[in-house]
Amino acid sequence: MQLLANPYVGMSDGLNMPEIPRPSNDAATPQALLARCPVAAPTPMKHLQGFGGAGEVFVKDERGRMGLGSFKALGAAYVIAQAAQKRDLTGETFVTASAGNHGLSVAAGAKVFGAKAVVFLSDTVPESFAEKLRGHDAEVVRAGDNYEASMQAALMAASDNGWVLLSDTSWAEYLETPHQLMEGYLVMAAEAVEQIQTPPTHILLQAGVGGLASAAAGYFRKMWGNTPKIIVVEPDAAPALYNSIKAGRSEITLGPVSNMGRLDCKEPSLIALQGLAEDADLFCLISDTEAVEVLPHLDELDLRTTPSGAAGLAALFQNIEGIGDESRVLCVLSEASDA
Repeated sequence: MQLLANPYVGMSDGLNMPEIPRPSNDAATPQALLARCPVAAPTPMKHLQGFGGAGEVFVKDERGRMGLGSFKALGAAYVIAQAAQKRDLTGETFVTASAGNHGLSVAAGAKVFGAKAVVFLSDTVPESFAEKLRGHDAEVVRAGDNYEASMQAALMAASDNGWVLLSDTSWAEYLETPHQLMEGYLVMAAEAVEQIQTPPTHILLQAGVGGLASAAAGYFRKMWGNTPKIIVVEPDAAPALYNSIKAGRSEITLGPVSNMGRLDCKEPSLIALQGLAEDADLFCLISDTEAVEVLPHLDELDLRTTPSGAAGLAALFQNIEGIGDESRVLCVLSEASDA
């Protein structure tokens, strides 16, 4: 495990990216829209004692979110629902690249509102996941050997066919849609604040491109101030945020394929990087070995998940300095074991 203190914490634009917006921290709009969804309900907060050397650990359990098995249900489907309030989506096509559950959210949202979904997957994504997407009537296209290659293919398809690109990451020319998508994740953060009576001392948030971590961190800062130490956890094979903070600018990283597949993203979302540069205290890298060490212990606690879903808890399990008997730690169990 590697830890990096964030020199920009508390600074409004420490990375000098004035054109990149911060994530929204207003949960009211996504909460209002979600309240109209018949399958929506708050996910539970589990309470553990003594896990990873902490006095108390609160686990936001996203495995049952809206029947899709992941917090990602709050993202792309929310964007599509917002679009459906403005226009008839019948026959419209949404296209994306996905390393995991984002594609399911696109597929499910498109199906509900009569649109079509095309999801580009890299060759490393299991065929079982492709079958899940097809089960939601999505068209699946294989492209490249990593997420970045599948993203380029999705971009080209959107341009060539006039489809709507719905990505969960952002770059300088693509900001509005991912900003709105991250707003959907605020529902999870707002539920967590309501479920914990006393603010935690530490919050561990796993990150791929950083959307969930940044949205949640911004909301937690709004509600709980500077008291909690916010720690962002990534695979050491994909240290996109860690390396960007270290370099003081957005960095494209290189590395082998990680067993934390949903977090195996080599380039950060610029909106997420902008937010986390201000809100995160520490950035943490864990190895594939460390990611799986925690899984049997979670199985015993009826918290079965994947290396991606458990990444925050895996970092905690390595006994982070400063977390002890008096600590109250919040983690997110971000996906089901069959995700």
